[in-house]
Amino acid sequence: MQVLDLCGLQGDEGGMGDTMGGWSLTVALCTMVVQARARAQRAQRERKRFSALEREKDGKRERGRCKRGKETNCDVASPEEMESCGTLGEEELIKGVRRRMEVERRREIAGLGGSRREAEEKDVNSDVLLHVRADLFVNARSWERFRGALSTVGPLKLQCRYLRVEEISVTRIRTLLGLLPRRGLLGIDVRYSSLGVAGLAELLPLLSTFPALNSLRLHYCNLDFRRDHPGQEDALRDLSQGLTQLQELRRLSLTALRLPGQLRVLLRYGLIPRHAHCPVTLSLHADSLPQPLEILELPYLSLSPADLAYLSCSHHASTLQQLDLSENRLDENTLTSIRRLLSQASSCLQHLTLSGCGLTDGLMGLLLPSVGGCRALKSLALALNPLSIAGLMDLVRMAVRMPSLRQLLYPNPLEDYQPGLPDLPSSAQLLDWPLDEATDINITSSQLNRLRQVNRICGITAVTT
Repeated sequence: MQVLDLCGLQGDEGGMGDTMGGWSLTVALCTMVVQARARAQRAQRERKRFSALEREKDGKRERGRCKRGKETNCDVASPEEMESCGTLGEEELIKGVRRRMEVERRREIAGLGGSRREAEEKDVNSDVLLHVRADLFVNARSWERFRGALSTVGPLKLQCRYLRVEEISVTRIRTLLGLLPRRGLLGIDVRYSSLGVAGLAELLPLLSTFPALNSLRLHYCNLDFRRDHPGQEDALRDLSQGLTQLQELRRLSLTALRLPGQLRVLLRYGLIPRHAHCPVTLSLHADSLPQPLEILELPYLSLSPADLAYLSCSHHASTLQQLDLSENRLDENTLTSIRRLLSQASSCLQHLTLSGCGLTDGLMGLLLPSVGGCRALKSLALALNPLSIAGLMDLVRMAVRMPSLRQLLYPNPLEDYQPGLPDLPSSAQLLDWPLDEATDINITSSQLNRLRQVNRICGITAVTT
């Protein structure tokens, strides 16, 4: 066996749903790599010790034979004796030849492999007995052990498919990226690390050295953009330039990246007027993202109407399979862009999340035809939106007519909350406001139960929040 593949054991993409399981597996693998190296070193020392003892015995034996030859006053030694007396010199000669052959082999590898880093990886891999491939999760507590395992040269070598890091500084992340093998890394997920826009711009050129990288996820990384902060605009341009170097990027997830009105700059497009139906058109820059995205997650981004207008006309719109716009306030000014975006993605969009977007009955009624036109949609999340029981019933009636839909996440209707809720409550208010316990026996509860039964008949899993 040359490769042990443990990818996906703790969940999709590095154990996103089971962080402690991913962390424990990573720690166990790092410990195993270090211990295997220690055992290999002990075995090597034992072999050297045994070889030294054998050479010492051979030396004593030859010196004894030479001494006996002198005692017998033999002026001419036999061919066998001459051969034995030259044993030690021949061994030293063989060692020198082997040393020169090893130097020539390393030079040949460096000449064929291209870069110095690739040559070093090939040289190190020549001594590896087993490559262990896994999704790895590293935080501040396990960083030292993880770095030690990646720096260890021994019979086991770690290969990473998806890397998730939490609460780690830019400097440490840069160190880890420098130690990871270039090939095989498909995605990186950075969470709760204070990168800043400048820190992320520093990391992106390093990410571009991983040729297969197709997923970049950044969650709560202190990426606020403020125009009044010196150097922020230059850092944003560096950030955009770094994204363009990720040639295989298909998934981009940015949580709580506050860049209102800057999505166009981030993804490197120019806007010019076109026509009334699409107020902007897109001029593709030479340094824009080379491939359209398939997964785009932009929760808590404070997206502006200009951002959504750009997105609805971008080349990403017609290829999106998964879209998350949760916790971005939607209103009449953005409705046209959202409908156009859903129309562009109608043939490929499979997962749509619009939770906490402030969708009222009126907005939802205007949006439902566009949502219903997404023929490939498998899951729809609309939690924490201020819908009444009437608006919720319209939603479910539309959902049961969608042949591909298998999961619907809908909000508690406003009638289920205790009195005093504002007319247009925010998602935070809906989350914290207490529910009325009496709703278990009133007409609202009865209507919801009937809707759930219809959902089960149509094969839809409905979940309320």
